[in-house]
Amino acid sequence: MAVHVLLFDAGTENEGIHSLELNGHTVVLLFEELDDAERYAGLLEAQDFPVPSVEALDREEMELFCVQAGYEARFVPAGFLPQSPEERLLIAPPERNMDVSGWKEGQPQGDAGGDGDGDGPAENDAVEAFRRRLEGLL
Repeated sequence: MAVHVLLFDAGTENEGIHSLELNGHTVVLLFEELDDAERYAGLLEAQDFPVPSVEALDREEMELFCVQAGYEARFVPAGFLPQSPEERLLIAPPERNMDVSGWKEGQPQGDAGGDGDGDGPAENDAVEAFRRRLEGLL
């Protein structure tokens, strides 16, 4: 089954995936419906976030990738209705986002909404492994 994820600079050396920090966990959203993923991407764009592309990838491969990278995959089914403020973030991005002005260069970023942890060498290795895995999926 295909799911839709939000990728930045898809197919390039600087490829990245949109994620959220929820309760100390890095969460990657896996949208069942293309329209939901495109709407979420549009909301990010409206917040002056870099514009992601929506890519359809195999759900099992994405879930495996997330496990291997230490991320949590959250499936967002069609017609999803949030029951809590945390679940609301699965259909609309937070009002504040992490500073991503230098993410392409791999520089640690200041915090504009998260906890600021996870910018060390282990995080960079995980990001690089994630990038290689995504390239293999595409």
